[in-house]
Amino acid sequence: MSSIAQKISNFASGSGGAKAKILAQNEDDIVIVSAVRSAITKGKKGGFKDTRAEEILSAVLREAYTKVNLDPSLIQDVAVGNVLPPGGGATAARMAALAAGIPNTAAVNTVNRQCSSGLTAVTQIANEIRAGQIEIGIGAGVESMTFGYGAKAQPDEYSPKVLSNPEAEDCLLPMGITSENVAREYGITRLAQDTFAAASFQKAAKAQREGRFEREIVPITVTWVDPKSGQEKEVRVDRDDGVREGVTVESLGKLKPVFDKNGSTHAGNASQVSDGASAILLTKRSTAHRLRLPILGKFVTSAVVGVPPRIMGVGPAFAIPRVLELTGLSKSDIDFYEINEAFASQAVYCVQHLGIEEEKVNMWGGAIALGHPLGCTGARQIATGFNIAQQTGKKVFVTSMCIGSGMGMAGVFVSEV
Repeated sequence: MSSIAQKISNFASGSGGAKAKILAQNEDDIVIVSAVRSAITKGKKGGFKDTRAEEILSAVLREAYTKVNLDPSLIQDVAVGNVLPPGGGATAARMAALAAGIPNTAAVNTVNRQCSSGLTAVTQIANEIRAGQIEIGIGAGVESMTFGYGAKAQPDEYSPKVLSNPEAEDCLLPMGITSENVAREYGITRLAQDTFAAASFQKAAKAQREGRFEREIVPITVTWVDPKSGQEKEVRVDRDDGVREGVTVESLGKLKPVFDKNGSTHAGNASQVSDGASAILLTKRSTAHRLRLPILGKFVTSAVVGVPPRIMGVGPAFAIPRVLELTGLSKSDIDFYEINEAFASQAVYCVQHLGIEEEKVNMWGGAIALGHPLGCTGARQIATGFNIAQQTGKKVFVTSMCIGSGMGMAGVFVSEV
């Protein structure tokens, strides 16, 4: 049996004792004491279209520690996932932390692993705590695709010598083409994609109507410029503005393919270009007890894998078995999944390949309906995951995403509220 087939087999069967082990509470556990996010808004036309990334980030960083009455001088490191950082470095993130009231004694860095950057940042902080390098830190993510996305983010050229390698050249494929590749290679029909996408919109719209997201969203007051009059207004952004009511398979069926005239990927079954930020405050359980901090749950572990760049969207299909292999868990041990919907094609493939019950996937919708601010998503999924767990009584959840240039990442979390 191949190593991949073996991992899938283990993923399906698992061990009953593994779940009991991760549910057990130990003083050395890495715990989450706060998990918040901004609203996610449409790039170039939503609530944050006139707001820079550092301003959105600063607001969620401040909320992450003030919400639990933590003295910010105890925060030792802040890692921020950011795919399109202004100036190409961590300066904006450092500015955001300082403006959020976090003293200059706390260090800051940005990390870019494409769409998994937020989860990568959380993993970095968790591992620093586990290694004894720090006691308290924040893993965060932010993206303003309004200001950072598009042609201006592209380099003028790449090395011809490097591009002579076919897989290296595949890293430059437009993401929409990789979606079409997955659909064609694995037989994911347009109908299957539109059915999945419509369900995402419907679940998100229902959750929004019921006020489900309110617990995780930090309201932020920003300056917004009316595109018609040019007038500046102060507006309170507290709602995901990409969510649409009334989306159906039939309405999506009217949209034309974007990347290939004979393809199946279009604006309604792909993730939205968005702006937003999220922040996750972590420490050891023993430290949380000593400081009387609330505990939402714990970070168990995460894993990354590589996949062919031309079908980068299959990443979660291999990252999820890998992270569960590390924990000894099986898919029956997982109460629900937050799998990023970069495209319906790849999300459908991953769910089908792993044999996950659809009702366990993106219970309140995903990036097709909510939006996908690149660096933010990996942290946003954690905030949403703990919110879902609190409101449904579920315990163990997995977050996962595909990663541009051909990777996948997944993390395991346990809710204790």
